[in-house]
Amino acid sequence: RLSTRVRTRCRLRGPTMSANYSNIKTTPVDKRFPTMNQANHCWNRYNEYVMCLKKTDGDEDACKNMRQLAVSICPDDWTSKWDEERDEGKFAGVKYPSN
Repeated sequence: RLSTRVRTRCRLRGPTMSANYSNIKTTPVDKRFPTMNQANHCWNRYNEYVMCLKKTDGDEDACKNMRQLAVSICPDDWTSKWDEERDEGKFAGVKYPSN
């Protein structure tokens, strides 16, 4: 049970936070990854994005949703690193060069 102090703080932040983040979407729950550690979920989402690029001959617009799912669950450092690795041909996942 939350203390009165914490509930008050949450109430004060609530409307402000929801107004600022109303358009943010994240990846839906994936029953293949039931644990708190979402590293495997992140890796899977990023590789699904790369597979989409591969299937659509690099059409970024067609894979925009898949990219959003990956970015929403993965740390920025990881997606940046993997994008760079794809540029350099060193990415350990699905092989498709970055544009």
